[in-house]
Amino acid sequence: MSIISRKSLRDFWESHPRAKDELLACFAQARHAGWETPADVKSRYRNATILKDGRVVFNICGNQFRLVTWINAFFTIYIRFVGTHEQYDEIDAQTI
Repeated sequence: MSIISRKSLRDFWESHPRAKDELLACFAQARHAGWETPADVKSRYRNATILKDGRVVFNICGNQFRLVTWINAFFTIYIRFVGTHEQYDEIDAQTI
């Protein structure tokens, strides 16, 4: 799968170093994933929240951080948001 954009992940872990290892692991796993359905994502990440229209919210570092993605039918993952749990509470994950 293609992931757009790793830079947003890197920018986040530079200011929140605790998230770096888990974000890198998620990035590496997602690049090699062949997810075709939301159930495929849930089978790998049980704590992921599946939203409408291909949106998926991942819990990072025991739910301290959140990663919101949009996964389209062309095997591309778009990073829509990465932030603290508190920052996540201030956004609408479905529309960001």
